[in-house]
Amino acid sequence: MNHTLSEIPLLTALPEAKRAELEKRCVWKSYSAHEQIIDHDSDTRDVFFVVEGLARVVIYSFTGREISFDDIGPGGFFGELAAIDNEPRSANVVALQPTLVAILPQEAFLDLIRSRSELALPLMGRLVRIIRESTMRIMDLSTLGANNRVMAEILREARPGIRDDNTARISPIPIHADMASRASTTRETVARVMSDLAKRELVRRERDALVILNVEKLEDMVEHFHSV
Repeated sequence: MNHTLSEIPLLTALPEAKRAELEKRCVWKSYSAHEQIIDHDSDTRDVFFVVEGLARVVIYSFTGREISFDDIGPGGFFGELAAIDNEPRSANVVALQPTLVAILPQEAFLDLIRSRSELALPLMGRLVRIIRESTMRIMDLSTLGANNRVMAEILREARPGIRDDNTARISPIPIHADMASRASTTRETVARVMSDLAKRELVRRERDALVILNVEKLEDMVEHFHSV
C-alpha cells in the first residue's frame, strides 16, 4: 500500500522532509467497504487523510434515515472540525469501498497549522466549502418538497459537467440510494422524479452517464419552488 502523503493537496506546499516527518507521526489504517471510520459524538480528535478509497460523511435522523453530506476520496481529509474546536464528532464517516487513511493526532495537526502559515488559506477554503454546502442544504430542506430536492441534487452533481449548449453530463450515473440520502428522501421518490424528467425530455440515461438536456429549464423548475 502507498504510505505517503505526497498526494494530499493540503500538504503539497510542505517540504519533502516535513511531509516525511508527518508520515511517521501518522497511524496508517485500512477499512473495508461499509466499515465505520468515525462514530458521531465520539471523543476522538484525530484528523484523517484519505490515501486510497472513498469515505462518506453521514448522519442519521431520529427515524434512522441516512443523510449524506459529502464523499471524500483520495487527497481529501476529514476530522478537522473536532481537532480545531475540541468538541465531539459532528457526523459519522463510513468507508464506501476499501479505504486507506493516514490518521494524524490532534496535537500534531494543530502544531502543523500553527507552524505553517501557508496551510491556513487552503484549510479555511475547506471550512468555507462546508459552510456553503450546509447552508444550501438547509435552504433546500426548509423551502423545497422532496421532488424538488431531488432536482436540486441533480443540478449540484451536474454543475462540473455543464456545457456551452445548455446540457450537462453526470458520470457515472448517480445511484438512486445515494441521491435519496443526499436529498433526505426515499429511493422511490428519486426513481419517480427521474422517470418524470425523462418523460419531459429533460434528462436522458446513457450507458455510462446521465445527460441533462436542458440545464436552464431544470434550474427554473427548482427556482420556482424556492420562490413560492
